[in-house]
Amino acid sequence: MTTFTAACVQLNAGEDEAVNIAAAVAGIDAAVARGADFIALPENVTRMPADSVRAGSEAVDEDSHAGVAALRAAAKRVARWLLAGSFAVRASDGKVANRLLLLAPDGAVAARYDKIHLFDVDLPDRSYRESQTFRGGDAAVVADLPWLKLGLSVCYDVRFPQLYRALAKAGAGLLVVPSAFTEFSGRAHWHVLLRARAIETGCFVVAPAQVGAHPGGRHTFGHSLIVAPWGEVLADGGEAPGVVTAVIDPARVAEARGRIPALSHDRAFAAPGGQG
Repeated sequence: MTTFTAACVQLNAGEDEAVNIAAAVAGIDAAVARGADFIALPENVTRMPADSVRAGSEAVDEDSHAGVAALRAAAKRVARWLLAGSFAVRASDGKVANRLLLLAPDGAVAARYDKIHLFDVDLPDRSYRESQTFRGGDAAVVADLPWLKLGLSVCYDVRFPQLYRALAKAGAGLLVVPSAFTEFSGRAHWHVLLRARAIETGCFVVAPAQVGAHPGGRHTFGHSLIVAPWGEVLADGGEAPGVVTAVIDPARVAEARGRIPALSHDRAFAAPGGQG
């Protein structure tokens, strides 16, 4: 298997969709200039609204979404694989999904994933209720890249290791975690969670992130990461918008799993206090 270059585009999205799209496209072009073959954009790529409930009520279907159309056109123009980040889209059941799209070099949608785990938490700086806007997805997704298989996830999913174990067992060698991670929790948990997911699964992890201050008093942590299967951080986006890249060698997946083949060591056990 050949090596390839992965890029994370770190953004500071706000309310203005046109401005956000322009920033995302500029980031894509910068990644191409740095030799990227696979380019990843963060969660809420074309809009970080002050009022997420209102943003949900204004959501449109995927085919009518200006941000989706613009990024499909960008992927086709640069002829690269593009993880287009996530968007609020109205699904076929009429509910709103936080949807991640993988775009092929011809601009076609190669895979879709609706964020499963919803961010309903109370932090010292503010509370979040993602379930007031979105309905959670119910299916894990593994997609094919030319170099290896890709496991899809979004932001808060990273706290649920069972998802990543399932993705790795389904063949994924690269996991993506596009995020808008809070600054408060990011300082405590971001690096260690992403490194843990890589180590547990023997996968590369690519995690593009939002950064800085956003409408409504929200602050995100940044530090887009690319992590190797043995847990080394290959690239860190720091605390400003920009692009980071790293070379991905798929052979390192087999190497890490050969050292510690934990994915093949599962055993059934009874749950505490009862059966099964």
